[in-house]
Amino acid sequence: MKYLAKQIGGSKNILCWAFIAATLFTIPSAYSGTREQAKRIHDRLAGVPPSSIVLEQMENLMTDGKAREAADLAMSNPAFYSVTLKNWITPWTNEDSDVFAPLNDYTATVIGIVRDDIDFRQILSGDLLYIANASAAVPAYSINSNAHYQALEDQSANLKEVLQATTQSALTAIPADATAGVMTTRAAAKSYFKDGTNRAMFRFTLINHLCTDLEGLKDTSRSPDRVRQDVSRSPGGDSRIFNNSCVGCHSGMDPLAQAFAYYNYEYNLNGDPDGEQGSLQYNQAGDIDAATGSRVQKKYQINSNNFPYGFSTNNDNWSNYWRQGLNKNLGWDESLPATGSGAKSMGQELANSQQFATCQVTKVFENICLRSPQNAADRTQITHMTNTFTSTGYNIKQVFADSADYCKGE
Repeated sequence: MKYLAKQIGGSKNILCWAFIAATLFTIPSAYSGTREQAKRIHDRLAGVPPSSIVLEQMENLMTDGKAREAADLAMSNPAFYSVTLKNWITPWTNEDSDVFAPLNDYTATVIGIVRDDIDFRQILSGDLLYIANASAAVPAYSINSNAHYQALEDQSANLKEVLQATTQSALTAIPADATAGVMTTRAAAKSYFKDGTNRAMFRFTLINHLCTDLEGLKDTSRSPDRVRQDVSRSPGGDSRIFNNSCVGCHSGMDPLAQAFAYYNYEYNLNGDPDGEQGSLQYNQAGDIDAATGSRVQKKYQINSNNFPYGFSTNNDNWSNYWRQGLNKNLGWDESLPATGSGAKSMGQELANSQQFATCQVTKVFENICLRSPQNAADRTQITHMTNTFTSTGYNIKQVFADSADYCKGE
Protein backbone atom coordinates (compact mmCIF):
# COMPACT_ATOMS: atom_id res chain seq x y z
CA MET A 1 0.00 0.00 0.00
CA LYS A 2 2.88 2.41 0.77
CA TYR A 3 4.29 1.67 -2.68
CA LEU A 4 0.94 2.45 -4.30
CA ALA A 5 0.65 5.70 -2.32
CA LYS A 6 4.10 6.77 -3.53
CA GLN A 7 3.17 6.04 -7.13
CA ILE A 8 0.14 8.35 -6.99
CA GLY A 9 1.94 11.23 -5.36
CA GLY A 10 2.13 10.42 -1.65
CA SER A 11 0.37 12.75 0.77
CA LYS A 12 -0.39 15.33 -1.95
CA ASN A 13 -2.98 12.97 -3.41
CA ILE A 14 -4.16 11.26 -0.25
CA LEU A 15 -7.83 11.48 -1.23
CA CYS A 16 -7.12 9.76 -4.52
CA TRP A 17 -5.12 7.10 -2.69
CA ALA A 18 -7.92 6.48 -0.20
CA PHE A 19 -10.43 6.02 -3.02
CA ILE A 20 -8.22 3.55 -4.88
CA ALA A 21 -7.43 1.58 -1.72
CA ALA A 22 -11.10 1.34 -0.82
CA THR A 23 -11.97 0.22 -4.33
CA LEU A 24 -9.23 -2.42 -4.52
CA PHE A 25 -9.34 -3.88 -1.05
CA THR A 26 -12.80 -3.35 0.46
CA ILE A 27 -15.53 -3.66 -2.11
CA PRO A 28 -18.75 -3.07 -0.13
CA SER A 29 -21.40 -5.77 -0.47
CA ALA A 30 -23.90 -3.04 -1.35
CA TYR A 31 -22.08 -2.65 -4.68
CA SER A 32 -22.28 -6.38 -5.46
CA GLY A 33 -24.77 -6.81 -8.26
CA THR A 34 -26.90 -9.86 -8.94
CA ARG A 35 -24.32 -11.32 -11.31
CA GLU A 36 -21.53 -10.98 -8.75
CA GLN A 37 -23.72 -12.54 -6.10
CA ALA A 38 -24.64 -15.42 -8.41
CA LYS A 39 -20.96 -16.07 -9.04
CA ARG A 40 -20.22 -15.96 -5.34
CA ILE A 41 -22.97 -18.51 -4.64
CA HIS A 42 -21.53 -20.84 -7.29
CA ASP A 43 -17.96 -20.39 -6.04
CA ARG A 44 -18.94 -21.13 -2.45
CA LEU A 45 -21.08 -24.17 -3.26
CA ALA A 46 -19.11 -25.80 -6.06
CA GLY A 47 -15.65 -24.49 -5.26
CA VAL A 48 -15.07 -23.74 -8.95
CA PRO A 49 -16.12 -20.82 -11.19
CA PRO A 50 -19.34 -21.23 -13.19
CA SER A 51 -19.42 -21.33 -16.97
CA SER A 52 -20.78 -18.21 -18.64
CA ILE A 53 -23.99 -20.05 -19.51
CA VAL A 54 -24.55 -21.28 -15.96
CA LEU A 55 -23.72 -17.86 -14.53
CA GLU A 56 -26.30 -16.23 -16.80
CA GLN A 57 -28.90 -18.80 -15.82
CA MET A 58 -28.21 -18.25 -12.13
CA GLU A 59 -28.34 -14.47 -12.55
CA ASN A 60 -31.73 -14.72 -14.25
CA LEU A 61 -33.06 -17.00 -11.54
CA MET A 62 -31.90 -14.65 -8.79
CA THR A 63 -33.39 -11.67 -10.61
CA ASP A 64 -36.70 -13.54 -10.52
CA GLY A 65 -36.32 -14.14 -6.78
CA LYS A 66 -35.46 -17.82 -7.19
CA ALA A 67 -32.32 -18.05 -5.05
CA ARG A 68 -32.94 -21.72 -4.17
CA GLU A 69 -33.16 -22.67 -7.84
CA ALA A 70 -29.95 -20.76 -8.50
CA ALA A 71 -28.24 -22.62 -5.66
CA ASP A 72 -29.56 -25.94 -6.99
CA LEU A 73 -27.97 -25.12 -10.33
CA ALA A 74 -24.64 -24.51 -8.60
CA MET A 75 -24.99 -27.75 -6.65
CA SER A 76 -25.59 -29.66 -9.87
CA ASN A 77 -21.91 -29.13 -10.65
CA PRO A 78 -20.00 -32.39 -9.96
CA ALA A 79 -17.45 -30.41 -7.93
CA PHE A 80 -20.07 -29.83 -5.24
CA TYR A 81 -19.89 -33.55 -4.49
CA SER A 82 -16.27 -34.37 -5.33
CA VAL A 83 -14.75 -31.26 -3.74
CA THR A 84 -17.06 -29.29 -1.45
CA LEU A 85 -18.83 -32.22 0.20
CA LYS A 86 -15.78 -34.47 0.25
CA ASN A 87 -13.70 -31.82 2.02
CA TRP A 88 -16.57 -31.05 4.42
CA ILE A 89 -17.17 -34.68 5.41
CA THR A 90 -13.67 -36.24 5.38
CA PRO A 91 -12.47 -34.69 8.70
CA TRP A 92 -15.30 -36.55 10.49
CA THR A 93 -13.82 -39.88 9.46
CA ASN A 94 -10.60 -39.76 11.49
CA GLU A 95 -9.41 -38.66 14.91
CA ASP A 96 -7.00 -36.09 13.45
CA SER A 97 -9.81 -34.35 11.53
CA ASP A 98 -7.57 -34.66 8.46
CA VAL A 99 -9.28 -33.21 5.40
CA PHE A 100 -6.71 -34.97 3.20
CA ALA A 101 -7.61 -38.49 4.37
CA PRO A 102 -8.49 -40.85 1.49
CA LEU A 103 -12.01 -41.24 0.20
CA ASN A 104 -13.74 -44.04 2.13
CA ASP A 105 -17.14 -45.61 2.70
CA TYR A 106 -18.03 -43.09 5.44
CA THR A 107 -17.42 -40.06 3.20
CA ALA A 108 -18.99 -41.69 0.13
CA THR A 109 -22.11 -42.65 2.06
CA VAL A 110 -22.71 -39.14 3.38
CA ILE A 111 -22.14 -37.72 -0.12
CA GLY A 112 -24.73 -40.14 -1.47
CA ILE A 113 -27.22 -39.23 1.27
CA VAL A 114 -26.84 -35.56 0.37
CA ARG A 115 -27.14 -36.19 -3.37
CA ASP A 116 -30.28 -38.30 -3.00
CA ASP A 117 -32.01 -35.89 -0.57
CA ILE A 118 -32.25 -38.59 2.11
CA ASP A 119 -33.27 -37.59 5.63
CA PHE A 120 -29.92 -36.53 7.09
CA ARG A 121 -30.71 -38.17 10.43
CA GLN A 122 -30.08 -41.47 8.67
CA ILE A 123 -26.32 -40.85 8.93
CA LEU A 124 -26.53 -42.17 12.51
CA SER A 125 -29.01 -45.02 12.10
CA GLY A 126 -29.62 -46.04 8.49
CA ASP A 127 -28.78 -49.32 6.79
CA LEU A 128 -27.05 -47.40 4.03
CA LEU A 129 -23.85 -47.74 2.05
CA TYR A 130 -22.74 -46.06 -1.17
CA ILE A 131 -20.37 -47.83 -3.53
CA ALA A 132 -19.25 -47.31 -7.12
CA ASN A 133 -21.61 -48.45 -9.88
CA ALA A 134 -20.68 -50.74 -12.74
CA SER A 135 -19.35 -47.86 -14.85
CA ALA A 136 -16.32 -47.48 -12.58
CA ALA A 137 -13.26 -49.59 -13.28
CA VAL A 138 -12.32 -50.12 -9.63
CA PRO A 139 -11.76 -53.12 -7.34
CA ALA A 140 -14.92 -54.60 -5.86
CA TYR A 141 -16.07 -53.36 -2.47
CA SER A 142 -14.38 -55.28 0.34
CA ILE A 143 -14.95 -55.34 4.08
CA ASN A 144 -11.18 -55.76 4.51
CA SER A 145 -9.84 -52.94 2.35
CA ASN A 146 -10.36 -49.35 1.27
CA ALA A 147 -9.05 -50.10 -2.24
CA HIS A 148 -12.50 -49.63 -3.80
CA TYR A 149 -12.71 -46.02 -2.68
CA GLN A 150 -9.01 -45.28 -3.05
CA ALA A 151 -9.27 -46.20 -6.74
CA LEU A 152 -12.18 -43.78 -7.16
CA GLU A 153 -10.10 -41.02 -5.66
CA ASP A 154 -7.01 -41.90 -7.73
CA GLN A 155 -9.15 -41.64 -10.86
CA SER A 156 -10.72 -38.34 -9.75
CA ALA A 157 -14.07 -40.01 -10.33
CA ASN A 158 -17.24 -37.98 -10.71
CA LEU A 159 -18.82 -38.91 -7.39
CA LYS A 160 -22.12 -37.36 -8.37
CA GLU A 161 -22.49 -39.88 -11.18
CA VAL A 162 -20.58 -42.94 -10.00
CA LEU A 163 -22.01 -43.56 -6.53
CA GLN A 164 -24.93 -45.93 -6.11
CA ALA A 165 -26.93 -46.81 -3.03
CA THR A 166 -26.93 -50.20 -1.40
CA THR A 167 -27.10 -51.44 2.19
CA GLN A 168 -24.50 -52.42 4.73
CA SER A 169 -26.45 -55.56 5.57
CA ALA A 170 -26.25 -56.67 1.93
CA LEU A 171 -22.47 -56.36 1.65
CA THR A 172 -21.24 -57.02 5.17
CA ALA A 173 -21.90 -59.54 7.91
CA ILE A 174 -23.79 -56.97 9.96
CA PRO A 175 -27.56 -57.56 10.22
CA ALA A 176 -29.84 -54.68 9.29
CA ASP A 177 -30.93 -54.05 12.88
CA ALA A 178 -27.28 -53.61 13.92
CA THR A 179 -26.42 -51.04 11.25
CA ALA A 180 -26.12 -47.45 12.43
CA GLY A 181 -25.35 -45.23 9.47
CA VAL A 182 -21.78 -43.98 9.28
CA MET A 183 -20.99 -45.34 12.75
CA THR A 184 -20.96 -48.85 11.32
CA THR A 185 -18.97 -48.09 8.18
CA ARG A 186 -15.53 -49.61 7.83
CA ALA A 187 -13.79 -46.22 7.96
CA ALA A 188 -15.50 -45.25 11.21
CA ALA A 189 -14.72 -48.64 12.74
CA LYS A 190 -11.05 -48.34 11.75
CA SER A 191 -10.82 -44.93 13.41
CA TYR A 192 -13.04 -45.33 16.45
CA PHE A 193 -13.62 -49.05 17.21
CA LYS A 194 -9.97 -49.98 16.71
CA ASP A 195 -8.42 -50.93 20.09
CA GLY A 196 -9.61 -48.93 23.12
CA THR A 197 -12.96 -49.44 24.80
CA ASN A 198 -15.32 -48.10 22.09
CA ARG A 199 -15.78 -44.81 23.93
CA ALA A 200 -13.95 -43.10 21.05
CA MET A 201 -16.85 -43.84 18.71
CA PHE A 202 -19.24 -42.11 21.07
CA ARG A 203 -16.98 -39.15 21.75
CA PHE A 204 -16.22 -38.42 18.10
CA THR A 205 -19.88 -38.83 17.19
CA LEU A 206 -20.60 -36.05 19.68
CA ILE A 207 -17.83 -33.89 18.22
CA ASN A 208 -18.73 -34.44 14.59
CA HIS A 209 -22.51 -34.59 14.76
CA LEU A 210 -23.56 -32.71 17.88
CA CYS A 211 -20.76 -30.12 17.77
CA THR A 212 -19.71 -30.66 21.36
CA ASP A 213 -17.05 -32.60 23.21
CA LEU A 214 -17.48 -34.37 26.53
CA GLU A 215 -16.12 -31.42 28.48
CA GLY A 216 -19.07 -29.36 27.30
CA LEU A 217 -21.49 -31.98 28.63
CA LYS A 218 -19.91 -32.60 32.03
CA ASP A 219 -22.62 -33.01 34.68
CA THR A 220 -21.61 -34.33 38.09
CA SER A 221 -25.23 -34.57 39.21
CA ARG A 222 -25.92 -37.75 37.21
CA SER A 223 -25.84 -41.17 38.89
CA PRO A 224 -22.51 -43.06 38.51
CA ASP A 225 -24.16 -46.49 38.66
CA ARG A 226 -23.31 -47.33 35.02
CA VAL A 227 -19.69 -46.13 35.09
CA ARG A 228 -17.53 -49.08 34.04
CA GLN A 229 -14.96 -50.96 36.08
CA ASP A 230 -11.97 -49.51 34.23
CA VAL A 231 -12.56 -46.04 35.70
CA SER A 232 -10.73 -45.61 39.00
CA ARG A 233 -12.86 -44.11 41.76
CA SER A 234 -9.74 -42.68 43.41
CA PRO A 235 -7.34 -41.44 40.68
CA GLY A 236 -3.99 -40.82 42.31
CA GLY A 237 -5.51 -41.94 45.59
CA ASP A 238 -7.93 -38.99 45.70
CA SER A 239 -11.64 -39.85 45.36
CA ARG A 240 -12.50 -36.16 45.00
CA ILE A 241 -11.06 -36.22 41.47
CA PHE A 242 -13.56 -38.86 40.44
CA ASN A 243 -16.51 -37.24 42.21
CA ASN A 244 -15.78 -33.72 40.96
CA SER A 245 -14.45 -34.45 37.50
CA CYS A 246 -14.42 -37.98 36.05
CA VAL A 247 -18.01 -38.78 36.96
CA GLY A 248 -19.18 -35.69 35.09
CA CYS A 249 -18.40 -37.30 31.72
CA HIS A 250 -18.53 -41.02 32.46
CA SER A 251 -21.92 -41.02 34.18
CA GLY A 252 -23.55 -39.97 30.91
CA MET A 253 -21.15 -41.42 28.37
CA ASP A 254 -20.82 -44.99 29.65
CA PRO A 255 -24.57 -45.79 29.66
CA LEU A 256 -24.83 -44.52 26.06
CA ALA A 257 -21.59 -46.09 24.76
CA GLN A 258 -22.86 -49.45 25.99
CA ALA A 259 -24.77 -49.50 22.69
CA PHE A 260 -21.46 -50.45 21.03
CA ALA A 261 -20.81 -53.49 23.25
CA TYR A 262 -20.96 -56.01 20.40
CA TYR A 263 -18.71 -54.14 17.93
CA ASN A 264 -14.97 -54.31 17.32
CA TYR A 265 -12.45 -53.58 14.57
CA GLU A 266 -10.42 -56.73 14.05
CA TYR A 267 -6.98 -56.75 12.42
CA ASN A 268 -3.61 -58.49 12.61
CA LEU A 269 -1.66 -56.50 15.18
CA ASN A 270 1.69 -58.02 14.18
CA GLY A 271 1.38 -58.21 10.40
CA ASP A 272 -0.86 -55.16 9.94
CA PRO A 273 -0.31 -52.81 12.90
CA ASP A 274 -2.19 -49.92 11.27
CA GLY A 275 -5.22 -52.06 10.57
CA GLU A 276 -5.26 -51.35 6.83
CA GLN A 277 -6.63 -54.84 6.12
CA GLY A 278 -8.91 -55.06 9.13
CA SER A 279 -12.70 -55.17 9.23
CA LEU A 280 -15.65 -54.35 11.43
CA GLN A 281 -16.76 -57.35 13.47
CA TYR A 282 -20.13 -57.69 15.21
CA ASN A 283 -21.12 -60.38 17.68
CA GLN A 284 -24.53 -61.64 16.59
CA ALA A 285 -26.98 -63.65 18.63
CA GLY A 286 -25.30 -66.91 19.59
CA ASP A 287 -21.78 -65.50 19.30
CA ILE A 288 -20.11 -65.87 22.68
CA ASP A 289 -16.87 -64.10 23.50
CA ALA A 290 -14.64 -66.41 25.52
CA ALA A 291 -13.38 -63.58 27.71
CA THR A 292 -16.79 -62.22 28.70
CA GLY A 293 -19.00 -65.30 28.43
CA SER A 294 -21.53 -63.23 26.49
CA ARG A 295 -21.90 -61.32 23.20
CA VAL A 296 -20.00 -58.40 24.72
CA GLN A 297 -16.58 -57.77 23.20
CA LYS A 298 -13.65 -58.46 25.51
CA LYS A 299 -12.48 -54.86 25.20
CA TYR A 300 -15.26 -53.96 27.64
CA GLN A 301 -13.25 -55.76 30.32
CA ILE A 302 -10.02 -53.83 29.75
CA ASN A 303 -8.62 -52.69 33.13
CA SER A 304 -11.63 -54.14 34.93
CA ASN A 305 -9.53 -54.49 38.08
CA ASN A 306 -9.30 -50.72 38.45
CA PHE A 307 -12.60 -50.81 40.30
CA PRO A 308 -14.13 -54.32 40.40
CA TYR A 309 -17.31 -52.99 42.00
CA GLY A 310 -18.01 -50.79 39.00
CA PHE A 311 -20.49 -51.59 36.25
CA SER A 312 -19.83 -54.79 34.31
CA THR A 313 -21.22 -54.70 30.77
CA ASN A 314 -23.23 -57.81 29.90
CA ASN A 315 -25.36 -56.58 26.96
CA ASP A 316 -25.80 -53.61 24.60
CA ASN A 317 -28.65 -51.92 26.47
CA TRP A 318 -28.15 -48.16 26.61
CA SER A 319 -29.75 -45.40 28.65
CA ASN A 320 -29.65 -41.64 28.20
CA TYR A 321 -28.98 -40.13 31.62
CA TRP A 322 -28.64 -36.74 29.93
CA ARG A 323 -32.39 -36.52 29.41
CA GLN A 324 -32.33 -34.87 32.83
CA GLY A 325 -29.95 -32.37 34.41
CA LEU A 326 -27.81 -29.82 32.59
CA ASN A 327 -27.89 -31.62 29.27
CA LYS A 328 -31.63 -31.64 28.95
CA ASN A 329 -31.07 -28.45 26.95
CA LEU A 330 -29.73 -30.54 24.07
CA GLY A 331 -33.36 -30.87 23.09
CA TRP A 332 -34.04 -34.60 23.26
CA ASP A 333 -37.09 -35.93 21.41
CA GLU A 334 -39.63 -36.77 24.09
CA SER A 335 -41.50 -39.07 21.70
CA LEU A 336 -38.56 -41.49 21.81
CA PRO A 337 -37.77 -43.76 24.76
CA ALA A 338 -34.72 -42.80 26.79
CA THR A 339 -33.43 -46.37 26.60
CA GLY A 340 -32.86 -49.02 23.97
CA SER A 341 -30.59 -51.75 22.68
CA GLY A 342 -27.79 -51.37 20.16
CA ALA A 343 -26.21 -48.66 18.09
CA LYS A 344 -29.13 -48.07 15.72
CA SER A 345 -31.60 -46.92 18.35
CA MET A 346 -28.91 -44.95 20.19
CA GLY A 347 -28.06 -43.20 16.90
CA GLN A 348 -31.72 -42.30 16.52
CA GLU A 349 -31.69 -40.82 20.01
CA LEU A 350 -28.77 -38.55 19.09
CA ALA A 351 -29.99 -37.65 15.59
CA ASN A 352 -33.44 -36.62 16.77
CA SER A 353 -32.09 -34.10 19.26
CA GLN A 354 -32.31 -30.38 18.59
CA GLN A 355 -28.55 -30.21 19.09
CA PHE A 356 -28.00 -32.52 16.12
CA ALA A 357 -30.05 -30.29 13.83
CA THR A 358 -28.41 -27.08 15.04
CA CYS A 359 -24.98 -28.65 14.67
CA GLN A 360 -25.51 -29.63 11.03
CA VAL A 361 -26.82 -26.18 10.13
CA THR A 362 -23.96 -24.42 11.90
CA LYS A 363 -21.36 -26.59 10.18
CA VAL A 364 -22.85 -25.87 6.77
CA PHE A 365 -23.02 -22.14 7.55
CA GLU A 366 -19.34 -22.10 8.52
CA ASN A 367 -18.35 -24.08 5.45
CA ILE A 368 -20.21 -21.88 2.95
CA CYS A 369 -19.90 -18.48 4.62
CA LEU A 370 -16.25 -19.14 5.54
CA ARG A 371 -16.81 -17.92 9.09
CA SER A 372 -18.69 -18.79 12.24
CA PRO A 373 -21.92 -17.00 13.22
CA GLN A 374 -20.90 -13.64 14.64
CA ASN A 375 -23.89 -11.49 15.55
CA ALA A 376 -27.61 -11.42 16.24
CA ALA A 377 -28.48 -11.51 12.54
CA ASP A 378 -26.33 -14.61 12.04
CA ARG A 379 -27.84 -16.34 15.05
CA THR A 380 -31.34 -15.53 13.83
CA GLN A 381 -30.43 -17.02 10.45
CA ILE A 382 -29.11 -20.18 12.10
CA THR A 383 -32.39 -20.56 13.99
CA HIS A 384 -34.41 -19.98 10.82
CA MET A 385 -32.40 -22.49 8.82
CA THR A 386 -32.60 -25.06 11.61
CA ASN A 387 -36.38 -24.75 11.73
CA THR A 388 -36.55 -25.16 7.96
CA PHE A 389 -34.18 -28.14 8.11
CA THR A 390 -36.25 -30.00 10.70
CA SER A 391 -39.62 -29.17 9.09
CA THR A 392 -38.68 -30.20 5.56
CA GLY A 393 -37.43 -33.74 6.10
CA TYR A 394 -33.86 -32.90 7.19
CA ASN A 395 -32.75 -32.09 3.64
CA ILE A 396 -29.19 -30.84 4.04
CA LYS A 397 -29.01 -29.40 0.51
CA GLN A 398 -31.64 -26.87 1.57
CA VAL A 399 -29.24 -25.72 4.29
CA PHE A 400 -26.40 -25.34 1.78
CA ALA A 401 -28.67 -23.30 -0.49
CA ASP A 402 -29.93 -21.08 2.34
CA SER A 403 -26.42 -20.47 3.65
CA ALA A 404 -25.14 -19.51 0.19
CA ASP A 405 -28.06 -17.15 -0.31
CA TYR A 406 -27.54 -15.51 3.08
CA CYS A 407 -23.82 -14.94 2.52
CA LYS A 408 -23.98 -14.03 -1.16
CA GLY A 409 -23.20 -10.39 -0.44
CA GLU A 410 -20.06 -11.06 1.60
